[in-house]
Amino acid sequence: VQLQASGGGLVQTGGSLRLSCAASGIAFSANVMAWYRQATGKQRETVARISRSGNTIYAGSVKGRFTISRDNAKNTVYLHMNNLKPEDTGAYYCNTWPNSIATWGQGTLVTVSS
Repeated sequence: VQLQASGGGLVQTGGSLRLSCAASGIAFSANVMAWYRQATGKQRETVARISRSGNTIYAGSVKGRFTISRDNAKNTVYLHMNNLKPEDTGAYYCNTWPNSIATWGQGTLVTVSS
């Protein structure tokens, strides 16, 4: 099982980024997929998740700013992030939800400067 996240970078407050996560080795379309993030010194948290049919749930801190989507034909899940804030800084990962079946790799780093 491999989940490769990409698209992170350095952005100023108010900026936007689009993260992608390509999956292999799993029945992608059969799984709820989620984006998680972990800031330095903090626990990993679920940012957003998307069901097999496309229903979405967001953490309160990102609701209205982030959009999760998926392309089952490409085995890829996306996270569009708008109006980024310094508190959004961290390593972002994708995985299945609620049970993470893939190992946690390095993720993709998002840094929002003030």
